[in-house]
Amino acid sequence: MRLVIVGSQWGDEGKGKVTDFLGQQADVVVRSQGGNNAGHTILIGKEKFALQTIPSGIFNPHIMNVLANGMVINPKEALKELNGLISRNVKDFKLYISNRAHVIMPYHILLDGAYEELKGSHKIGTTKKGIGPCYADKVNRIGIRMGDLVDEEGFLEVLKQTLPLKNRELKMLGQEELDLMTIYNEYKEYGKILKPYVCDTSLLLEEAIKEDKNILFEGAQGSMLCLDHGSYPYVTSSSPTAASVPLNTGIAPKYIDHCVGICKAYTTRVGEGPFPTELHNELGDLIRERGHEYGTVTHRARRVGYLDLVVVNYAKRISGIDSLALMLFDVLTGIDELKICVSYNLDGKEIKTIPATLKEYEKCVPNYITLKAWHEDITKARTFEELPEEAKVYINTIEKYTGINVDIISVGPERNETIIRRQIFKK
Repeated sequence: MRLVIVGSQWGDEGKGKVTDFLGQQADVVVRSQGGNNAGHTILIGKEKFALQTIPSGIFNPHIMNVLANGMVINPKEALKELNGLISRNVKDFKLYISNRAHVIMPYHILLDGAYEELKGSHKIGTTKKGIGPCYADKVNRIGIRMGDLVDEEGFLEVLKQTLPLKNRELKMLGQEELDLMTIYNEYKEYGKILKPYVCDTSLLLEEAIKEDKNILFEGAQGSMLCLDHGSYPYVTSSSPTAASVPLNTGIAPKYIDHCVGICKAYTTRVGEGPFPTELHNELGDLIRERGHEYGTVTHRARRVGYLDLVVVNYAKRISGIDSLALMLFDVLTGIDELKICVSYNLDGKEIKTIPATLKEYEKCVPNYITLKAWHEDITKARTFEELPEEAKVYINTIEKYTGINVDIISVGPERNETIIRRQIFKK
C-alpha cells in the first residue's frame, strides 16, 4: 500500500506523531518536498526527537528512509541531525538521498534573510534557512544537486558557474561576496560523507512498488502553505499536497492508494498571512500554552484560532483526503465554549471555499457553530466509545461538515495515547 500523509491546515498539525505511528507498519518512509524548515516532533517513551530533514522512519532499522528529488537539502544541517541521532544511540538505520535533490548552499541562506529584510512590513515570515532561494535556483536552472555535490570535479565546475551569479545578487543586496574555494573545500567534505547514501531514489521506489512494500510518504508543512493553492504569497516554496508526491518522488500518480489528512483539533499558523478564526484573547493564549504551540524549527509562538473546516474542506479538494487524523484533541478539554467555523461571509455572501486573493481572504468573516465542552480527562480513552458525549459530538460535527471519516484521534503526545477507529495502513 502507498499512503500519503498531508497537513490539512497551515502546518504544525501533529504530522510527526502520526507519521511515527503509521511508520511502524511501513517498509519505506519518504520525504518528498521541503527542507529543514519542516519540524517533526517524535516522542518515543520519554525521549523527544525533533527531526527537520531526516524521515521519521529513521528509528526503525528495518525501514528504508528516502529523501526524494523534490526536497532541498542542507548537507551541513542534515549531517548535524544525523550525528545528533547517532549520539543518542540511533545508529542502525537505512538512509537514501536522491541524486536529483537540490542542495542548499550558504548563499541561499544569506539571500533568504536579505530578501525578507527588504520586504519590510510585507515579509513572508520565512524560516530564513535558504529554502525559497534554493527552489528559485532550481527553477532558474542554476541549482546544484546532490549528484553534483558528491562528484568533486563536477561540484567545482557547477560552483564556478553559479557562484559569480549569486555573488552579484548578494552584492546588490548589500551582502558580502563569498569565496569560491572556501565554499568548495567545506562542501566537498560534506559530499564525501553523504556519498554512500546518494542514489537514484525513483528507481529505489519503483522496486519497492514492484515488491508490494508498504510506502509511507510523510508530510511536511500544510496544504494552506502550498505554493500553488495556499494563502499566497504567505506560503512555502513547494507543494505539500498529495498531488505533488508523484512529481517529487519519481513515481506515477496511479500508485497512490490513500491520503490521510492531519487535522489539529483547533487551528494554528506561524508567520504572516490571513487567519480568519484567529483568537486574540486569553483563550488563544491558554490553548497555545496547553498545546505547547511553539515552532519545532523556529521556536516562534504560533498564532491560535478555532477549528476552521473551510480550510479542511479546501485541503480535501486539492489533496483528495480519504480520512482524517484529529490531533491534540485533549488540549480542548475543559474549554467552556468550543466553536467550529463552517463557512465565511465575504462582502455579504456566504462562501465555503478559500478566495484566491489576499485582499478577499483578509475580508472573510467566519461563521461558527457552538458546541458544548467536556471536562473529563480523555487521555486514557482508547476507543471512541470511551470519550465523553460532548467530545463525540465534536468529532461527529467534523465528519458531518467535511464528509471525511475521523479514523485516528490523538488524546495525548505518547504513541499509545491514540484512538484507532479504522486500520488504514496494513501489513
